[in-house]
Amino acid sequence: MRVLAAMSGGVDSAVAAARAVDAGHDVVGVHLALSAKPGTLRTGARGCCTLEDSNDARRAADILGIPFYVWDFAERFTEEVIESFVGEYAAGRTPNPCVTCNEKIKFEALLEKAMALGFDAVATGHYARLSLVDGVPELRRSADEGKDQSYVLASLTPEQLRHSLFPLGDSHKSDVRDEAERRGLAVARKPDSHDICFIPDGDTKKFLERRLGERPGDLVDAETGAVLGRHTGVHGFTIGQRKGLGVEHPAADGRPRYVLSLEPVSGTVTVGAAERLAVRGIRADRAVWPGGPLDGPTECVIQVRAHGGTADAVAEVVDGEVRVQLREPLRGVAPGQVVVLYRPDPRGDLVLGSAKISGTTS
Repeated sequence: MRVLAAMSGGVDSAVAAARAVDAGHDVVGVHLALSAKPGTLRTGARGCCTLEDSNDARRAADILGIPFYVWDFAERFTEEVIESFVGEYAAGRTPNPCVTCNEKIKFEALLEKAMALGFDAVATGHYARLSLVDGVPELRRSADEGKDQSYVLASLTPEQLRHSLFPLGDSHKSDVRDEAERRGLAVARKPDSHDICFIPDGDTKKFLERRLGERPGDLVDAETGAVLGRHTGVHGFTIGQRKGLGVEHPAADGRPRYVLSLEPVSGTVTVGAAERLAVRGIRADRAVWPGGPLDGPTECVIQVRAHGGTADAVAEVVDGEVRVQLREPLRGVAPGQVVVLYRPDPRGDLVLGSAKISGTTS
């Protein structure tokens, strides 16, 4: 197969490209330039997709002996990922930009261009297992549970999965680093990137304030309706947040307060006791089903954060909406997050589908 290896400049994508070469594929490496001003070098594990990363990817491609290109996706990244991220926060939702990037950039824009150029598949360094059974893609958790990235890949369509390769799915991160060292790849011990790539200092609130300005509103106690303070914008909060609320007057019971809901039109941030965060039902839309939609109520395990825990549930599709009833309540579930449904399986939990959370019930 002709395979386009997406090379971020990290150890995972470099080893994934190497394994694609070992498998006998005709491999070409490509680095995506996602910033209009990529001159800033990363510091430690902050950020990714910088000029330094591009150079690291090029050196890895040279060692592997494969052609290498840099494709400019900065404009599309800004529109599809950054502007979407800002817009979601302004609307009182909590987005996951890594899910959006995988969906819109790496497996829509990149795959679209790769197919137009005659490639058969795109290979990436994601930790997830992927197989085709009678032409139907099966996406599963990786062997390394601590690095599993099936959550951020669960929004990919069946057609996108049919043209994807995840060579690291059966590996553990420590083994991947050792392999990179044996291959002489300089990125073998390079730190993993963390945080949001377009917010390298990790200060999301400051980033949003620069983009959205101040939109003052009240902090309101859910129990009494009393105004506990003022804030500079709902975009500075997420459901379940405890610290940095700016509460000027302690609640009557003296207990900590958490963000319960956000109302962007009025600017109201409602806070209350921890038990009010408990969610027993989830509504979601824009569902994607790798193996086809659910057939009636289905026992499953759900996950609502990339690195969060799981919960047993029953899910079904009603009038085009995914409805999830939890066996035990979850806390801090926010509109804008993605809920991923899994079916427990000895070979690694199978992704049944994913959807964007639109609301919750307690």
